Amino acid sequence: MDGWEVATAISAAQRGGEVLRRHFRELRPGDIEAKGENDWVSIADRASEAAILELLGERTPGFAVLAEESGAFGACDGPRWVIDPLDGTANFVRGFPHFAVSIALVADGRVELGVVVDPMRDEAFVAVHGGGSTCNGRPLRVSGRPQLAGAFVTTGFPFRIHRHIDTYLAIFRDVFLAVGAIRRPGAAALDLAHTACGIFDGFFEFSLAAWDIAAGALLIREAGGVVTDLDGGDAWLERGNVVAGTPAVQDALLGLCRRHCRESGLAE
Repeated sequence: MDGWEVATAISAAQRGGEVLRRHFRELRPGDIEAKGENDWVSIADRASEAAILELLGERTPGFAVLAEESGAFGACDGPRWVIDPLDGTANFVRGFPHFAVSIALVADGRVELGVVVDPMRDEAFVAVHGGGSTCNGRPLRVSGRPQLAGAFVTTGFPFRIHRHIDTYLAIFRDVFLAVGAIRRPGAAALDLAHTACGIFDGFFEFSLAAWDIAAGALLIREAGGVVTDLDGGDAWLERGNVVAGTPAVQDALLGLCRRHCRESGLAE
């Protein structure tokens, strides 16, 4: 991974974060639209994405793009930027200061570079495949928690897949009874980054988009953690079902999830 690509991704994410800070708690009712049930977009999402795409277009004109608001465009056989200009839109539009910008670079089906910027805390989480993870230049490691007992775990509720709520609640119950505490902050990319830096010991969530998880998953792997799908494999980027954490916590979380579902079950 070339240094200019890393610098470009960081600059793009920070530019998007600057846009979000300007709009935070300044939105009016007409600035927010519903894309679907429990799914919103605001002028801040679009302005952040426009700023990110402008910079990436200038510096990496030959790269394809998959962005939450603009969709996919560019060549299909080369490197692709995967962009979430505002992860945690529901938090953002209600004035809850927990959201992030997420940018990943994917090549040959593998995440090569991931950047998650938290604009409210001025933190830039960066991971390079084979090169480790950092936050504002400081190396990251997962917590090292050796077991699920006492673990601090984060998750996300399946608001967009109501048909699987009973499955999720069964998993949640088992996890709740096994861990020390569970949190649901509401921004998957930031939850993954906070797992990579040891705040959380584990993470599980289902039916996420590639832009929600690509950068954050690489952060965890490069910080010594484990990320899999519900079958224990590597289809999490395509299918959006993620179980992650320290090696021991991830293995235990995966076991609890597999009591109730596999990848094939959530695909129905």
